[in-house]
Amino acid sequence: MIEVEKLWKRYGDNTVLEDLSLSVKEGEFVTMVGASGCGKSTFLNLLLGTQSATQGEIRLDGEPIAAEPGPDRGIVFQQYSVFPHMTVLENVMAAPALAQSGITGRLFGRAKREANQAALEMLERVGLTASADQYPQALSGGMRQRLAIAQALIAKPRILLLDEPFGALDPGIRNDMHVLLKDLWASFGLTVFMVTHDLKEGFSLGTRLWVFDKRRHDPHAPQAYGASVTYDINLATTSEHDYEKTLAQIDQRTE
Repeated sequence: MIEVEKLWKRYGDNTVLEDLSLSVKEGEFVTMVGASGCGKSTFLNLLLGTQSATQGEIRLDGEPIAAEPGPDRGIVFQQYSVFPHMTVLENVMAAPALAQSGITGRLFGRAKREANQAALEMLERVGLTASADQYPQALSGGMRQRLAIAQALIAKPRILLLDEPFGALDPGIRNDMHVLLKDLWASFGLTVFMVTHDLKEGFSLGTRLWVFDKRRHDPHAPQAYGASVTYDINLATTSEHDYEKTLAQIDQRTE
């Protein structure tokens, strides 16, 4: 489904990503870990289409991925990307409203009824039915992230991009969100790319783990070389022994 071929990303003299070549099948759940600034979020932005590669390309179904965000890709950030002046229901209806009616964001008649029903069904899936008429400021952090996920999924994307979506949540809420995310991934048949700083979260959620790190370093020119994927681990075949050993190795490299 996704092919990454000889991908580089530079900002002036700063090389962020270096010579990435990877492929991902539809339905995989790829978790991405690595030190801060090693290009994980940059790679997500390249997948989303908000940035373009300096060299190489990303292909979706054999064609260059669209150079702008589209309905085939949904994204959830760590900071809550919701509209504070809209109710929970209106937030979820916003994406289909803008897609169908343009910049006015207003729907009428049958189109409005269908969008309203679809939004209510999505809120039920993420456990926010009782909060449909509330405003985001009345929600807890976990509930706001449920809302952000509902926003991302209402357009029925094939690919879900997650940039540390649970980093600001306490452990108990994070566990609840893990259960929800796994359920949505399976139910919607999503292909997921998720950035996390929590190695255990990466191991427990994904079917595949990528570790971003620099293969080469120059102390006199620290920005000359970029990160690559130094580990590409199939989590379905990783034994408990291998898990502990690999976790220790990665932990040392990503501190």
